Order: sequence, then C-alpha cells, then structure tokens
Amino acid sequence: MPWEVWIFLIAFLALQFWQSRELQGGAMPPLAGPLADGRRTSLEAVVRDAGGRPVLLYVWSSWCPICSAEEGTIAALAEDWPVLTLAMQSGDPDTVAKFMRERGLAYPALVDTQGELAWRLGVRATPAWFVVDRSGTIRFSGMGYTTGWGLRARLWWVQAWS
Repeated sequence: MPWEVWIFLIAFLALQFWQSRELQGGAMPPLAGPLADGRRTSLEAVVRDAGGRPVLLYVWSSWCPICSAEEGTIAALAEDWPVLTLAMQSGDPDTVAKFMRERGLAYPALVDTQGELAWRLGVRATPAWFVVDRSGTIRFSGMGYTTGWGLRARLWWVQAWS
C-alpha cells in the first residue's frame, strides 16, 4: 500500500477520534420526549420493544448537509433494524414533521428543539450516531458521515456478541 494511503487512513482515524472525544459512553442517559408525529417515546421504550436487538440512535439536524446525504441510508436501515432518530435544533414537532413529510422520511424522530438531549450525549455537531445494546449500553458511537454498511456491521456485531 502506498505511503499516501497510510497517511490518509491515519489522518482519517485521528479526525474520527477527535470528533468523537466528547460523546457519551457506557450507559445511555434517559432520552424521552415528543416524536414528530405527536406521540411520546423514550429510547428505553424503543430498546425494550426491539426484542433484544440493538438500536441505532441517529442524531441529525434539518440544516445539516451531511445529514441530508445520509437520509436514504438511515431510511434503509430503519427497514431492517430498530432505529430512533433525534432531530437536534430543527424546530418544534410540527416543523420537524413537515420537513420529514416533504422529504419522504418515515423513521421515528424524537424532537430535541433546544438540543438539550443531544448535549447530554456529548453531541456538539451533527450527524452523530450511537449503537445501543439490549441493556441500554452504548456499544459504538461516532460523528460525521458514515456508511450504511458500516452501521449495519456495528449493529450485527452487537447483536451477535451481546
């Protein structure tokens, strides 16, 4: 492998580590509130209803271009895995619901109008993601663009080994 590739990989991994340094680890703090569709939920309820499968918590914002690029990836994951998204500083439930309707997004979105829930998780920018196991423990987390196959691999890993 050429040395340029090694330098790129090292720089990429260092950037990922630096961006993720403040993210919550260990036990997931309580997250509850209104969904964009008007119902109320909590991450604890989603984990409980997942039947032992890991849950992807995906933090996004309506104004985030990287989040827009990942919408299809998250929608596809939500067809196969339990997913709860957290709409950080994207408006009230009606505004988030309208945004999602206009973009054809059907996954559940917990509305975090002021960013308080995201802040508890150490999220200072979007997108961010967390893979949570059946006991509510964060097994993987990251910030920035990620691939669908990377998220699927992490979900599969947690399902297989927890």
